[in-house]
Amino acid sequence: MRIRSMLRAKRPAAARLLGTITSVAFLAACQDADGTASSDRAVFSPTAPQSTASSGSTSILNGRATFAESFKVKRKTGDWEIDINAKDPVDVAVQTITFAPGAQSGWHSHPGPVFIQVVSGTMTFYESDDPACRGTVLTKGQGYLDTGEHAHMARNESGAEAKNVVTYFAPPGALLR
Repeated sequence: MRIRSMLRAKRPAAARLLGTITSVAFLAACQDADGTASSDRAVFSPTAPQSTASSGSTSILNGRATFAESFKVKRKTGDWEIDINAKDPVDVAVQTITFAPGAQSGWHSHPGPVFIQVVSGTMTFYESDDPACRGTVLTKGQGYLDTGEHAHMARNESGAEAKNVVTYFAPPGALLR
C-alpha cells in the first residue's frame, strides 16, 4: 500500500463551472436488476466528478490534524508490509458518519485517498467508473478504500442503521468532500 500526498493548484472558477456543466451533461442513470433506470443512482462522468446531495446521514468530525513535514513510514512484520510516503504536508481527518435505513451520501469525490470502516450495519458502495453500476456490499468489520480518483456513493440499502468511521488524507486545509 502506498499513500502519497501531492498539492495541486486550485482550478479557476470558470473551470469549476465548466466541470459542473459537463457533469450534468454526462449524467447517466444506473439500471436496477429489472433494467429500469434508477434516477437516485445517477453516475457522473469520471472525467468531471461533482457532488450531489446526501440524505438521511449525520456526520461528526472526530478530529483533523496537519502533518507539516514530509514523512516516510515503512514497517514490515513477517509477510505483512506497509509503506506510507508523504512528500508534502498532509491533513489527516477522522469522521463518523451514521446512515439511517435508505440513507445515501450522494455522488461525491475527495481530494485524496479515504479509508472507510463499516463499524455497524451494512453499506453498499458504488463507483462512477463502473458502467454496470455494481455495488460493493460491506458489513461490520469490513473496510473500503476510495482512492479519490473519481466519484462514488455510499448507500445504506438495509433496513437497519449503519455507521462508518472514515479517515481522510488531504492537502492541508482542503475540503474533505
